[in-house]
Amino acid sequence: MAQLYYRYSTMNAGKSIDLIKVAYNYEERGQTVMTLIPSVDNRYGTGVITSRIGVQRAATVVNDDTNILELFMRENECHHIDCVLVDECQFLKKHHIEELVEIVDSFNTPVLCYGLKNDFRNELFEGSYYLLVYADKIEEIKTICWCGRKATMVARVVDGKIVKSGDQIVVGGNDMYVSLCRKHYNDGRLGPSK
Repeated sequence: MAQLYYRYSTMNAGKSIDLIKVAYNYEERGQTVMTLIPSVDNRYGTGVITSRIGVQRAATVVNDDTNILELFMRENECHHIDCVLVDECQFLKKHHIEELVEIVDSFNTPVLCYGLKNDFRNELFEGSYYLLVYADKIEEIKTICWCGRKATMVARVVDGKIVKSGDQIVVGGNDMYVSLCRKHYNDGRLGPSK
């Protein structure tokens, strides 16, 4: 029985490389995967899932008004899709998550979503919220803070300082965001001497 998986973490935990690995495993066995990425994440180009270690994979771009269920059904008619993989799922809208649920429930196709849970202000993204509501399995991918504790927070850094206000979505990488434990997120320390 297929399920909807939500695999979340802070930044730099290996979400994208895990997604690429899962896609490779399916394809190595002669199966077909559909990979999706929200249009807002264009750090490495449009329609590209890229891990920080440089491995890439092409993906179908999802815009705010994209109907993922219709997209899946069109592709599934051409060639059977064995799995749907979504990177940066925190940027999806409620209707996208509901469409992914329908893919699982009506087509018995597993859907694995990878993304952040909370933003730099410690608030849930829309996609994250609805994945927490609908997912059959919720799995944390762990990474660590500079101090060695488990990182659970994503801090936005501007001019070397943590900021806790501003627009929820500002796409960036290591130059703008850092994963921290709760203690160092709250006290604003970015490193042992910072």
